[in-house]
Amino acid sequence: MSNYEYRPGLAATPPGHWPAASRIDRTAGLATLVMLVHPRCPCSRASLEELDRLMARSQGLVTTHVLFLKPLDLPEGWEKTDLWRSAAAIPGVHVMRDDDGAEAAWFGAVTSGQVVLYDPEGRLVFSGGITVSRGHAGDNEGLSAILSLLAHAGGTRHGTPVFGCSLIRPGSRATRMVDDGV
Repeated sequence: MSNYEYRPGLAATPPGHWPAASRIDRTAGLATLVMLVHPRCPCSRASLEELDRLMARSQGLVTTHVLFLKPLDLPEGWEKTDLWRSAAAIPGVHVMRDDDGAEAAWFGAVTSGQVVLYDPEGRLVFSGGITVSRGHAGDNEGLSAILSLLAHAGGTRHGTPVFGCSLIRPGSRATRMVDDGV
């Protein structure tokens, strides 16, 4: 059990610059943080707890979006779980549905809880998770790195492991986009 708890998911391969095809709005002059979540991943509860801590310490420094996977073949509202409600309750967080993982594909994310942070100029400065293991909130390198990057308005790129369930399923649009190198 502990092997699974501390085994990270697959790392994202986000683009070095903000993906032009993304439908997420960026705010001029602010960094943009995106978290991608599978709405039924129990591990992501801790990621959202950490995001709440991050937002309490970074208001006015970052525009934050949490995107919830919604496969096209599942019923309307399938993605609106307790995790959706938890994310929506965090001040300053914009919650969106990610139809068939299209946005996850633009950011190269395949694991729930994946966070990417782009600086105000649209350069990737962080990619990874903000928990220390699956389902465990608490002090961690990812949260510390993001807070440091936001406080200093930039810096070198950082990355940490991400702990969560798989975001994509075989046959989904996101899988095809990743397979096609999009």
